[in-house]
Amino acid sequence: MNFRRGRQREEPEINLIPFIDVLLVVLIFLMVSTTYSKFTELQITLPTADAEKVQERPFEINVTIDAKGNYTVNNVPVSFHSVAGLAEDLKNAASTGGPNGQPAKDPVVIVNADQFAMHQMVINVLEASRVAGYDKLTFAAQTGTKK
Repeated sequence: MNFRRGRQREEPEINLIPFIDVLLVVLIFLMVSTTYSKFTELQITLPTADAEKVQERPFEINVTIDAKGNYTVNNVPVSFHSVAGLAEDLKNAASTGGPNGQPAKDPVVIVNADQFAMHQMVINVLEASRVAGYDKLTFAAQTGTKK
C-alpha cells in the first residue's frame, strides 16, 4: 500500500506575452494597410422657416334658411320670387365683399338651413349659386324647434 499523498496540482499559469505579441502584429497590420483621409465638413442643407403671408380667407356669402321659409343673405332678409332673383341677390352680396369694396373673387356660399326647412329651399339656393357662377358651397345645419 502506498500511503503517500499524490502530487499536488500546480496552479495553471497564464502567459500573456504571446497574446500581446499577436495583438501588436494585428495592430501594425491595420495601421499599415488602412488608409485614412481627413474629411472636411459635410454639406448639409438644413430646413428653414419663412414667415409667409397668411393666406387670405375667401369671402363668404352666408345664406340662412329658417323653418318658416325665409331667406337671409349675409343677415339681410331677402324675399324669394325666383331662382334668378336669388342669384341676383347672391351677386349683389359678392359685389361689395372684396377688398376696398371691389367684387369678391370666387366667394364661398355657406348654406345654413334650419333642420325643419324644406329641401326645395336648399335646392333653390344651390341652383341660384350655380346661376350666379359660384361653385364653392358649404353646408351647415341648425337645430331648432318647429314653430
